[in-house]
Formats: sequence, structure tokens, C-alpha cells
Amino acid sequence: MGIWGPVLSAQTDLPADDVVRYSQFGAKGDGEADDIDAIVKAHEFANEHGLPVRADDGATYYISGRNRTAVIQTDTDFGTAAFLIDDTKVESRGAHVFLVSSKRRPFKLEGVTSLKKNQEKIDVSLPGPCLVTVTDSNVRRYIRFGANRNRGASQTDVFIVDKDGHVDMDAPIIWDFDQVTEITARPIDEEALTLTGGRFTTIANGAESRYTYYNRGIAIQRSNVEVDGLEHRITGEGEQGAPYSGFLNISNCAYVTVRNTVLTGRKTYQTIGAAGTTVSMGSYGLSLTRALNVSFVNCSQTNDINDTTYWGIMGSNYCKNLVFDNCTFSRFDAHMGVANVTIRNSTLGHQGINAIGSGTFILENTTVYGRSLINLRSDYGSTWQGELVIRDCVFVPSRGRPASASLIGGSNSGQHDFGYTCYMPERITIDTLHIDDSRHPENYQGPAIFANFNRNFTDASYVEEFPYVRTEEVVLRNVTTASGKPLRLSDNPFMFKEVKVTTIDGE
Repeated sequence: MGIWGPVLSAQTDLPADDVVRYSQFGAKGDGEADDIDAIVKAHEFANEHGLPVRADDGATYYISGRNRTAVIQTDTDFGTAAFLIDDTKVESRGAHVFLVSSKRRPFKLEGVTSLKKNQEKIDVSLPGPCLVTVTDSNVRRYIRFGANRNRGASQTDVFIVDKDGHVDMDAPIIWDFDQVTEITARPIDEEALTLTGGRFTTIANGAESRYTYYNRGIAIQRSNVEVDGLEHRITGEGEQGAPYSGFLNISNCAYVTVRNTVLTGRKTYQTIGAAGTTVSMGSYGLSLTRALNVSFVNCSQTNDINDTTYWGIMGSNYCKNLVFDNCTFSRFDAHMGVANVTIRNSTLGHQGINAIGSGTFILENTTVYGRSLINLRSDYGSTWQGELVIRDCVFVPSRGRPASASLIGGSNSGQHDFGYTCYMPERITIDTLHIDDSRHPENYQGPAIFANFNRNFTDASYVEEFPYVRTEEVVLRNVTTASGKPLRLSDNPFMFKEVKVTTIDGE
């Protein structure tokens, strides 16, 4: 008999069928007994012996609020099993329930003292392809404006290099680093790790509504991971609650694909922000930080994407090459910058598309119900240094409520230092867009290309202390409106008077 009981091989102490199950380590799966210790031990054993893990069919695993994290380093099939995560009494709100990690450890890079934007090679020799994260703590970026104002964050970037130090130029270095204060390489696993299935339910915390974020989900901190068929639901949300950082929390990794997954938007609670005013707290089902080449394919959420009592399901910081394909979500969002986005074959709800960043933003075959077709976040300067490409889309302003529609939303007074020069998209190409503005207010003049980004900038006497670089060209083809009113430039035509607008006749 093996040390783990009769289901293990006497010669090797390994499971007879080469699959680790939670029940082998004492999990009851009855929805009442706390199974977190058994789950943790099962993954520890699987990681040590390189074996996959499979949940027991029909089981309901109760996971208490104890400070325990199950580390996943092998393929895991949650199957049809249910996981009940109880957040009503949590020892450590920052502790993830599951952590997908690599057996290959990160390491500091020596000798790299500076970097240049778009640099193609760094002088290092590596064991293989690595994800590199770099910081210059002497430079502040993303100095936030508004109710959640702050002093910004240290300049940060993330990119991929091969064993000889060549940078993957599909995700180039976006800042000059005159002084590198920290630089870390994380080896990229060659083989994919898969997470399959699972029916997760969170019993929500009832903590005071403050910015005390809870993790309490699945963290992915390993490159080359595939998630398929996961479901997450929420119960027990009451009159108050602390926000969540994302049931799927993807960070410091590359090449992650989430497929056929169903998530749930979280209830919006309010608190007092940094400016002393009431603010709604972001609370997420999806969160991404310093992540590259991440795709969500055929994913959706359980609650109505246009129900404003639930916060937008996704938030991200410092990411590159993000993709939504055939997704139905309440929001796409990039706070502290994203480089390159593709959203296609999707439907986005009441919080629509909110982003700042750089590179190319492609929106195609997608319906958007937000206040703008694409909103450039004003708290970070409404900056997009690059190009917007919009093809074969439908825009339903403000979920179909009466509204004066604008395609590109945002604002920038030119009086706040965000830590970088702010740009509007250099070029905007719109090819086949229908604007459903059938419901509109009285005296509606028709949809605008640009919102009124600065209501004070109405003549040449206005001086921007921090000049906002405007769009050079807009190309339009086959733009139609339900109201029959033509697309116009802006409520503030003076600000955009230098923009070249070209209309190409449809076939």
C-alpha cells in the first residue's frame, strides 16, 4: 500500500491511473466540509510528480476563507465539479484560491542599465525566450486626474526577448529608460498548461465598501496557458461589499487564451475617492497586469451586459496585444495603457470600450452599447498614440437611451501633467458603421465624430500648458444613421478644425 492509501501504487507512491484526484487527499466534496487543505495537497503532489489533476465528478468542494492557496503547475481538469468559495470570513483578502505558476523561476537581469523606445535588441544571453519586466522608479507615468487622482506610477514596461536578446517587435518597448532601476526575466514555458471546466461560485464578502480589494480567485502567472470551459457565478451580494481584483487575474505572463468561459459582473458599490467625492468602485471578473498576447474567445457573462448596477467586467494595466473574439461582455478597459487591441465579432455593453495606449486598435464586426463607440479615458489624458480602425460595426449610443452621440469620447484640458504627452489617434479609419440613434433628444444635430474634449478651447486665445496632439486624418466610408442625420465633426469644431476628414463613396 502506498503512503497515500490504497489508490496509490505501492512501488511509486503514484496514483494507479496517473491522475491525481482531490478525494485521494481527503476532500469530501459534499459542499460542507472544508476541502481547501486536500486541494492544496493534491496539487503539491501533482506538481512534484508532474501529474495532471482531475476533480471528482459530481463533487461540490467547499473552500473556506482560510489563508491557503493551491499552486497549479500541471494540467488540471475541474470537469463538472462545483467549487463554493466562501468570502464571508477571509483571513487574507489578498490570497488567491488557485495560483497557476511556472516551475521556472524569474531572475534579475544584470548589466542592463538603460533602454530605448523601439530598441530591437538588449545585450543579454538567456536560457530561452523570456518575458522581461522593467522599471524606472525615477520617472512617474499615468498621473491620474479626477475623483481618483493620484501621483502616478513608476515607469513600467513589459516585452518578450529570445535567448539572444532580440525583442519581439510585435510588442515593442514603448518608453525610453534612461535609468533601469529594476529588470526581471521570466522564462516562458514551451508547453501549454491547460485548465478545463469547473463551476465556481463565490459567496461575496460583505465588508465595508472601501478600496480593500479581494483576490480570492484564479491567478495566472505562467506563460503559455489555456483556459477552457470555466464558469464563475456570484451569490450573496448585499448592501455593502469590498471590490474584487478579478476572478481570473492574469499577470506577468504571455500567451494566455481563455475560451468558452462564462463569468459574472460584480455589483457596483460606492466609496469616497481621493478627491473627497463619492465614486463607484471598479470590481472585476477579469483583471490583467503586465500581460502580453492574451485572447478571450467565445466568452460571456451571466448578467445583463447593459445592467448598470454591475460594474464592467474587465480591467487591465500595462498590457500588449489583447484580443476579444466572439465575446459578450459589459466592457473592455485599459487603465494604465495597452499597446495594440483587436475586438471582433463581439458585443460590448453599458460601459463599452474604455482605453488609453498606443499602437493599432482594431474594432470589427462588433456592436457597442456605450456612451461612445470608443472612449479614451479622460482620467489618463484620453491618449492613444497610434491608429484606430473600425470596420463593419454597430453603435447603439447609451444603450438606446436618448443621447447626443459621439464616436470618439474623452476630454483633456491641456492643463494637467499626466506624465507623458497626450495624443489623439493620428488616423481614424471607419469603414461601414451603423449608428442606431433612433432615440435621441430634442434639437439633436446628429452624431459627432469627436466629443467636446475641451469646452474652453473655442478660440485661439486658449493656451494648453500641456498641449494635446490632435488627430490628423479621419477616413469615412459607408457610415449610416437610424435618425437619418449626417455625421458631423464635433460640438467643438474649432478644436478639430485642422483634422482632415475624407469621405469615400460606397460601392
